[in-house]
Parts: sequence; C-alpha cells; structure tokens
Amino acid sequence: METLEIQVDAREAGSKQKARRLRRGGKIPGILYGPKTQPVALEIDRKDFSSRVADLEGSHLVRLKSNSSALADRVALVKEVQFHPITGDVVHTDLYEVDLTARIQVRAPLHFVGKAEGVVRGGILQPVVREIEVECLPLDIPEFFNVEVGGLDIGDSIHIEDLPMPAGVTAIYESNFALVTVVPPTVEEAPAAAPAAPEAAVAAAAPQEESKEQES
Repeated sequence: METLEIQVDAREAGSKQKARRLRRGGKIPGILYGPKTQPVALEIDRKDFSSRVADLEGSHLVRLKSNSSALADRVALVKEVQFHPITGDVVHTDLYEVDLTARIQVRAPLHFVGKAEGVVRGGILQPVVREIEVECLPLDIPEFFNVEVGGLDIGDSIHIEDLPMPAGVTAIYESNFALVTVVPPTVEEAPAAAPAAPEAAVAAAAPQEESKEQES
C-alpha cells in the first residue's frame, strides 16, 4: 500500500472557539493516538489533506512530516474523517499510529467487476456487503478487492470463502456469508379488478326489474 505524506504540527488542545479559529486559518484539528501513543493534538493543512486523503475509499496510511522531531516520520492509519454536514468540508480527523511490524485489522472495499450472466437474462445483481474486514501488516493493507461476477446466473452467489486473498492478508469472519448474489427479476402483479360501485349495481338491476313488470 502507498503511504501518503502529510504535513502536521502539534497544537494546544482547547475549546471549540480555538478549533474554529484554526479552521478559519486553513487548518483542521486532528489527533494522533495509538496503543503505545499518548494522544497528541495536531493541526493539519486542510487543502492538502482534503485533496490527497479525505476522499479516498478504504483504509490508508499516512507518514507524518513535521518540524517537530517527536512527530516526524511516524506512520498512522486514517481512522476517521469528520465532514461538515452542510458544506462537506473536512472538520476533524483521527490518526491511529501503527507499528509496521504488527498485524492490524482494517476494512477493505469491494469492487464488483463484469456483467453477470443472470443480469443478461433479466436478473438483478444485488451486493450483500460493500466491504470486508481483513487482518494484515499495515503496508499490506489492500486498497480494494475486485469481485468478478461475470459467471453468476440467477440464484448464484459469491461467498467470502470464494474471494482470493493476497499473501499475508487474512479475511476475518465467523460464517461463510455471501458478498453478492443475483436475484430473479421483480414481477409486478396486475392490479385486481375494482368491485362495482353500489350505484352501478343498482343501475344495472333496474332494467331487469322493469322487464319483469312488463311481462306480468
């Protein structure tokens, strides 16, 4: 996996007002933490982080570049990115420091590739999950998995045990769950005929009654 470099500086943790001033200055607040790391408050260039890291799918590693020797060259996993609900701007990020020699558990996205035979025959491709959990060394984190669906007919599925794993990567699961399936086409039932309105029934019966009176 490619490791992206981002420029960071230590900051003084404080109030929401300080965080807002930081954002107005083109920075975003962040935090670096880990199992062997005391939490460190960070400030990160918003433009650089947003354009290179924030919109990437899956799990990604970053190498910290800093004027501080205590932060420089530390490697972290982008654990969480928070976005403003209206503007969509990045407002905060959590970085989880990793040991490059220790295996970690992360989630990797699935890309469904090809056109299933069952879809050609009218079925519907239905992904069951969009990502899976794997365990590996940090530098072996898969960016994504390609799931070839071309051979699936209606009613067929691909399960987690069918997905090839790269060397050093292990899928984490308790049961052999389905990743994707092809379901039969949806058939809409014809609407039932509406019952005749009472007025219409009376109108239909009236001529018959008049005919009987004339015969008598």
